[in-house]
Amino acid sequence: MRKILATAALAGSVVTGLALTAPAAQAATASAPVAAASQTAPVHKWGKFYSANHKAYTYGYTWKSKGKVHTKWYGKEFTNKAGWVWFRYELHGGGGGKFALKWDGSHSGTWSKKGIKKLYTYTCWGGKFTACGKVYRIY
Repeated sequence: MRKILATAALAGSVVTGLALTAPAAQAATASAPVAAASQTAPVHKWGKFYSANHKAYTYGYTWKSKGKVHTKWYGKEFTNKAGWVWFRYELHGGGGGKFALKWDGSHSGTWSKKGIKKLYTYTCWGGKFTACGKVYRIY
């Protein structure tokens, strides 16, 4: 994940640097970094999003690459019950879906899906539908 974030940051720096240089210097620069940068959108950091009772929270990163929206999430809770992170999405062609992932203690996970137009998340604690916090749009 750190490699992806570093690559995205470096690609953004390269694009910004190219935009600020003289046109002659741009013509002499190879187009490979620009092509790679155009395939990856900026990384969006989100969270900490708490459950309603503040006993669990999630945070993470979301970015788009090659037509897929990717999410790397982290969950924390420090009790004898589990935390749940929910993801709800809308697709470009209509429709959508939602799913929940359970964790106990500290956990991280990744997932991705093609065609996502909007992505939302929220955190629950103690049960899949118990003590759920506010819904946040993360993409």
